[in-house]
Amino acid sequence: MPDYKEILYEKQRGGALITLNRPDAMNAISRSMIKEMHEAFDEVEEDPEVRAVILTGAGRAFSAGMDQGNRAGRRRDIHWPYGIVTGQTAAEVIDSWRFDPRNFRRMWEFGKPIIGAINGWAMGAGSWLSLYTHITLASETAVFAQPEVRHGSNTSFMWTLLGGYKNALRYGLTGDHIDAQEALRIGLVVKVTPPDQLLDECFKIVERIAKVPPETVKINLQVATLGLDMMGLRDALTYDKQMSAPAHIMLREELRKPLDDARANKGIREYLQLRDGPFQPEPFGPRSKNKS
Repeated sequence: MPDYKEILYEKQRGGALITLNRPDAMNAISRSMIKEMHEAFDEVEEDPEVRAVILTGAGRAFSAGMDQGNRAGRRRDIHWPYGIVTGQTAAEVIDSWRFDPRNFRRMWEFGKPIIGAINGWAMGAGSWLSLYTHITLASETAVFAQPEVRHGSNTSFMWTLLGGYKNALRYGLTGDHIDAQEALRIGLVVKVTPPDQLLDECFKIVERIAKVPPETVKINLQVATLGLDMMGLRDALTYDKQMSAPAHIMLREELRKPLDDARANKGIREYLQLRDGPFQPEPFGPRSKNKS
């Protein structure tokens, strides 16, 4: 078994529990975390005793999104008006956003069911990661959002697929927060549970899946996921990835530069306040009330 540093891997109750394990960073997603996550999926594929996977996060978040802290340093030297790192070419930017087959989409096409146990914050790429699970449950404390669109970023077509066109635009064009009940209403999750019951509810599903022949589970999983691919999902996700580069660099300097300067010189807290402050109170979640 690999020596995991940013995830936990445990076999139990007929399945495997993969836990994003950077609680001090709210499980912000690093490249090394993604690598470890796929190494764990490799283990699952080779283990006939594991019938399904549960993916969750340690601490008070499922995942706060991509690791902004590790990336802040390289944003100190941004070349304007193009909004790219000095010395970097446009071709290199595009190449950095090209599709990686061992990224989130591998989960969607995985041969065993992946169940998301979404506890607390699922923000930005953390929300995308949650939606790439095949069956998604949320605790009552879960909050989903794509606040990165507020500083210049793309949404994910998975929000459109699961939440519907109009709901996806409502939240994808604003970055607004939604809570677990709103996620249930629009179809991002299938059930909302108290926090202390979330994993048990997910393992109950694993145990029921384990009663079905594994060949049948794999075939019926592919009927659903590959069927959506044949209807155009794969093309939509590829286009989604292609649009990531212009979404991140075709920016107005007067809007984005103050955010980059705040992140580089004052830290993440100041940067987030400058970005999200004008949008508060949020429509849902713990930040839906004005601070007294």
